[in-house]
Amino acid sequence: MKITAPNASLYSTAQVYALDAAAIASGIPGIQLMKRAGRAAYDLLVERFPAPELITVYCGSGKNGGDGYVLAALAAQRKLPVQIIQLTAGEKLSGEARAAYEFAVQEQVAIIPFADAAAPTAGVIVDSLLGIGVQGEVRPEFAAAITQINASSLPVLAIDIPSGLNGDTGASHGAVVNANLTITFIGVKRGLLTGRGPTVCGEVVLSDLAIPAEIYEQAAAQTEQLHLIDLLESLPPRSADAHKGNFGHVLVIGGDYGYGGAVIMAAEAAARCGAGLVSVATRPEHVPAILTRCPEIIARGVVSGQELEPLLARATVLVIGPGLGRSPWSEQLLQTAAKSGLPMVVDADALNIIAEGRVLPNFAPQENWLYTPHPGEAGRLLNIANSDINADRFSAVTKLQQKLGGAVILKGAGSLVLGESAITGVVTAGNPGMATGGMGDVLSGLLGALIAQGLSVDEAAQLGAVLHASAADLAVEKIGQRGLLATDIIPYLSQLLSE
Repeated sequence: MKITAPNASLYSTAQVYALDAAAIASGIPGIQLMKRAGRAAYDLLVERFPAPELITVYCGSGKNGGDGYVLAALAAQRKLPVQIIQLTAGEKLSGEARAAYEFAVQEQVAIIPFADAAAPTAGVIVDSLLGIGVQGEVRPEFAAAITQINASSLPVLAIDIPSGLNGDTGASHGAVVNANLTITFIGVKRGLLTGRGPTVCGEVVLSDLAIPAEIYEQAAAQTEQLHLIDLLESLPPRSADAHKGNFGHVLVIGGDYGYGGAVIMAAEAAARCGAGLVSVATRPEHVPAILTRCPEIIARGVVSGQELEPLLARATVLVIGPGLGRSPWSEQLLQTAAKSGLPMVVDADALNIIAEGRVLPNFAPQENWLYTPHPGEAGRLLNIANSDINADRFSAVTKLQQKLGGAVILKGAGSLVLGESAITGVVTAGNPGMATGGMGDVLSGLLGALIAQGLSVDEAAQLGAVLHASAADLAVEKIGQRGLLATDIIPYLSQLLSE
């Protein structure tokens, strides 16, 4: 997902409303802000879609509709073919939106009530139906307009937010505009970058509407976009006299019957991402395959938690969960590992066993554990439905971190990362090609390697999540999204870490 914004800060809708109000209170008239928004949207439209055959602006009420009226009036001034499809009659508008409507009337823009309008068949569509205030399902008439926009197959510029998308959560409840390009104002709304946001926003461009920098000091962002180039600085440089003992020993635990590939992928990722030593504790049957695939890995067969104990003494960080399964063997290994006190990356079935509450019945938050649930596992950990996780991913990751401690990566489109800092990071790298088996195993091995090299679980979560997604983006440039394998991204992980 491409984001064009001057900084990493992301905002809730309440914060954006507060910033808008503060700007007006500082002496910038509301109509001036609306004109700036309409101008910014118009400029972006003609930059990306020069000489459009027709501009069709779907206008609702309120400030979002007003931005659309301004854009249409500016297009008419420049003799571009433009029409407005109106969802709320002009005489029902008030305030700045009414002034913007009158501006469009003054410029003789064709304004057609939605009930009388034919669906556009050419040109570009501008969505200014609904703004960031949408919380639930849109009203039927607006839903019909959204359906018409999506059915047109024309390029769509969304103003501030695709109509129907929740700016706080990234969820949609019913109809939502599928935009190719979204211009958002004052601050990037956090919901644009997670959940449904990456799918329906297209490229996101921020215009701050020339609001003075001191206004932003009144709303400290609690959410931020994670940037790889900044996070790589947290990885310590290697001295010329370094040896393998300086870079930790990752022990990967898992691989029940039929799942040996998971520990192989996690261990190989750990080895390729800089861990000094990597070992695996798995079913004895999987040892030959591990040594054949990657002889640099120390592979040990264990049949019980008791046999795992001596291996723990040599490790500096554990990765538990890849292919772990949920058998008595699996439970023994998790129970033994949890007693070690070592930093742990907890993934896959290790999360599911914890959620069941039997093996670790008096579970307390662990400050040196890093958890990597997908929405299904997150739902089991919080005892709520998968759909509830996706309805508000920011709330979910907060509840997970409070319950589990340490750091949490809530995986999915726009993965969320939260640790003890209370600042939620959003991953904007990544692509649909990652929706394939083994990606989580590679991520867990990478995270183990970063912790082994001296990063805290918070630092490893942020860097690892972005690095993993960025490597997948490099891989699809060569391989494509369809058929991308988890192991395909491992060479790109090494490449990015070297850079």
